Amino acid sequence: MSLKKFVVISEMSGVHKMIGNRSNGLIVESFDSGKRKFVSSRKHQFTPLESISIYTNDNTTVPLSDVFKTMREKSDEIAVPSTKVTSNEAFDYLGKILPNYDQDQVYYSDIKKLVKWYSYLNERDLLDFSEEKVEEETAENKEETAKK
Repeated sequence: MSLKKFVVISEMSGVHKMIGNRSNGLIVESFDSGKRKFVSSRKHQFTPLESISIYTNDNTTVPLSDVFKTMREKSDEIAVPSTKVTSNEAFDYLGKILPNYDQDQVYYSDIKKLVKWYSYLNERDLLDFSEEKVEEETAENKEETAKK
């Protein structure tokens, strides 16, 4: 799954799709209304979801797309909590999803954002994991061709 075009903007709720960029800001589109809007970098900070990772105990990070994939795979057995979850419940949930997360570097607010973004994207059917399968199959085919 590619989170390349998904952006979180300070002081604006939800996740937005980046349409274009300028030297002084971004042009984004709302998933709900479909309206495009210029957002100034003087007033807002931008965080692409693709650049976000979760710290683990082995001094590495797990990309947000992998965490979302695990959340989707385990959603039948482990319900995704609401964004109003208590801190203990939030940490328990992340422990089930990503057992080796770094408890010193991952905060309650991080888990709330993770759940909020996942819920937002999942409700709008924007989490598509079929792209990864196609990319993996293409890579496997290239390896088999190279072996021959």
